[in-house]
Amino acid sequence: MRIENEVKLDFNDVLLRPKRSTLESRKQVSLEREFIFRNGNTYKGIPIIAANMDGVGTPNIACKLKQLGLFTCLIKSLTKRDLQNIFYEYDIANNTAITIGVSDSEVNKFLEVCSFLNNDDNKWIQYVCIDVANGYTKKLADVVRKIRKKLPYINIIAGNVVTAEMVEELLLAGADIIKVGIGSGAVCTTRIKTGVGYPQFSSIAECADAAHGLGGHIISDGGCCNSGDVAKAFGAGADFVMLGSMLAGHDEGGGEVIEEDGKKVVQFYGMSSKTANEKHFGGLMDYRTSEGRTVHIPYKGKIADTVQDILGGVRSACTYVGAKELKHLSKCATFIRVNNTHNTTLEKYTISH
Repeated sequence: MRIENEVKLDFNDVLLRPKRSTLESRKQVSLEREFIFRNGNTYKGIPIIAANMDGVGTPNIACKLKQLGLFTCLIKSLTKRDLQNIFYEYDIANNTAITIGVSDSEVNKFLEVCSFLNNDDNKWIQYVCIDVANGYTKKLADVVRKIRKKLPYINIIAGNVVTAEMVEELLLAGADIIKVGIGSGAVCTTRIKTGVGYPQFSSIAECADAAHGLGGHIISDGGCCNSGDVAKAFGAGADFVMLGSMLAGHDEGGGEVIEEDGKKVVQFYGMSSKTANEKHFGGLMDYRTSEGRTVHIPYKGKIADTVQDILGGVRSACTYVGAKELKHLSKCATFIRVNNTHNTTLEKYTISH
């Protein structure tokens, strides 16, 4: 047994320190970024990603976020026919990833879709997100190597992990982007059920340092409750920020809107929850426990309004620290340790944000 005594931080442990700035308006801030991946491909857009969760990583959200310049990782449950139709019908290849697990059936499904759609003239599929709750298994690295060998042009997202050494292993196995985060999601109960996790702010800083040293990139996945947290994630070194609960509850997510205590709500759940297992796998296996919760969140209407609010907050953060472009935010950022991040006195009386 060993104990690491260094303090690890979460988003609610820090604030960005304001600095002198020559920026006169949020309008002057550019949130678009251009990345060159380890395989030589490029991405250009706003590096915020809709998570591969039911009600969030849907085809309708992917189409809408494409128009807004954002990215989507699709839900795993889409069939081969679904994926072929979606990518053939809609121009989303540059901003959308197919999500798979590490089972032979899911890997083969992805390879077959690529074989059907991709050719020398067109690459309808450009991204794959190899997503498992525990990215420390040998199987994940093996699948990364397999897909990299068979499809050298594909941009590979792999995760989830939270430590530098595993980021390096997955990058050296052939991944381009590593998904960072364990237990920090709003509907994730992994830390409660298993005692495993890592504070998200510190994991971003440590994993970004490891990834950037090898020419790789990271996604901060989980822990963001508001646009301020998104800004902190970028400031800590994240290249992309993935959002689940913040992008849930919208029309494009497809969830049923129900009345509860006179308010409109939508069901939202973690993808390791009992609800998700019953929907996709016929129930929990007898050797597993649920590691997610099911909740009702407020119905939010059109996703474009929420995206505008998030982007406005990040732009404002950039003006406070003098970052004219999002790529400058981590260089301009100085964080201070705090005991409280904001005044909560009237939160229970809030009508809208």
